[in-house]
Amino acid sequence: MRVLMFNNPLTGHFLPLLPLARALRAQGHTVAFVTAASMAGSIEPEGFVHIPAGPTVEATIAEVNRRTGSDIMAKPSPAVVAEFFAGVRVDLAADEALAGARAWEPDLVMSEHCDFVGPLVAAVLKVPSAVMAIDPALEPEALVAMARVARPRYLERGLEAPGDAAPFGRWLVDLCPPSLQRGGALPALERLPLRPEPHQGTEGHSGADPVAATGRPRVLVSFSTVLASPALGPVLRSLSALDVDLVATTGSRPTDGFGLEPGRVELVSFRPAAQLLDGVSVVVHHGGSGNTFGAAARGVPAVVVPGMAGQQRQADRLQAAGAGIALPVGKQSPESVAAAVARLLAEPSYTEAAHRLRDEIAAMPSASEVAERLAAAVS
Repeated sequence: MRVLMFNNPLTGHFLPLLPLARALRAQGHTVAFVTAASMAGSIEPEGFVHIPAGPTVEATIAEVNRRTGSDIMAKPSPAVVAEFFAGVRVDLAADEALAGARAWEPDLVMSEHCDFVGPLVAAVLKVPSAVMAIDPALEPEALVAMARVARPRYLERGLEAPGDAAPFGRWLVDLCPPSLQRGGALPALERLPLRPEPHQGTEGHSGADPVAATGRPRVLVSFSTVLASPALGPVLRSLSALDVDLVATTGSRPTDGFGLEPGRVELVSFRPAAQLLDGVSVVVHHGGSGNTFGAAARGVPAVVVPGMAGQQRQADRLQAAGAGIALPVGKQSPESVAAAVARLLAEPSYTEAAHRLRDEIAAMPSASEVAERLAAAVS
């Protein structure tokens, strides 16, 4: 079976597809990715075929801002976000993606749920398609906004348009465990639950050695490097007052102005989440899917510091499950982050709830099991 995977050119939208892509390959299937050329550095080390199509994130943002007159980075409203995922990207990537897909001849198209190019390609080529729900809880209002922006782009090609229950296809491969689901947020597709996993490094490469344990609780701080996040330096300085070991992902942020005591915090630009989470007692993150699912799969409670409405709702779901504390926008001072971390460390109920969530995730079907089901359905 030849499987063509589509994702927006964002690391957080690519990594959730990897476990299933690896499982399909391990079972003898051929997998390729269609996304912007800028993703080559992530795809090619994995050994998958890369079919470049569409603009970079930066070019897409610039075009969205031009069309809407709004700054998507400063004001990510549902309408502006929909223009990014279902408007500009479809306009600028669909033809190139179609040409590449025709030449590659897939048997199955798989798209992450914010990608509207893959379902369009599948419809034109008349091949079965699946969509992967990569976020902890799909939001109806966001799905409706994206579907309505995508609709005329499908109709003008003579294709069936997505309804308000987007994403669409035959199967919904859903990474979200039951405790984090939102009622009524999922479209009525054939649902295939898939166990989420913390990102593992490139197969056969373990990355940097983990830091030796000191006996103190280890706290991981991992904020988004794409959307607005709290200033990392002040948060780390506040957390350094606690009797903990700190590890922080910096991405491309400069770190020379943090004013931290030398050796007090380990700063890493990138390391696979599976490695970062080793021995961690609490995670502080922004509410993205990679951090939310990764910490949950390891049974680690979290302090969530969301930067936008969707992340806030996801953070609220984690708090409702008892596995973390959500800090609303406007109540995210460095001192409040440190106080929340101290509370998670002091109250065992949070870790106990995180362990229940971990066990719930462990009971979900593995990537190998889902790969087998898809292959059997397509053959």
